[in-house]
Amino acid sequence: MILHHTNLEILTPSQAADKHQPIAPLNVPYAISWADEERDISAWLGNELQSEAFKNLYKIEDQVRQSNDPDLQRDFRRLQASDHFYYMCTKFFSDGDVHKYFNPYDTPYEAFINYMNVLSDITLRATKK
Repeated sequence: MILHHTNLEILTPSQAADKHQPIAPLNVPYAISWADEERDISAWLGNELQSEAFKNLYKIEDQVRQSNDPDLQRDFRRLQASDHFYYMCTKFFSDGDVHKYFNPYDTPYEAFINYMNVLSDITLRATKK
């Protein structure tokens, strides 16, 4: 068990930042991820469904931010969760089983339709303000 090793210490990111000094800047010129063989953002923004949903989400960002409706702002924040875009992934090749395992939808198209219906509701609420 890890706790039996006295040379190891468990820290939160904030605690680690407070305890240790940076050695050098880290340059990451492009997005990286843990998912899929490509290790890029294509699991979240790699197809037309995801791009369309993402574009429409941020189309209403200013209206939502300017509203004084905490419920609308909360719902908008929830729609930004990367899981929604991951569920719309159509990569069913070498990594397909991973996408299916963590996905409550039967198809990426169901995920897209559900997401866009919720986004449509939030858009209507935002334009009424």
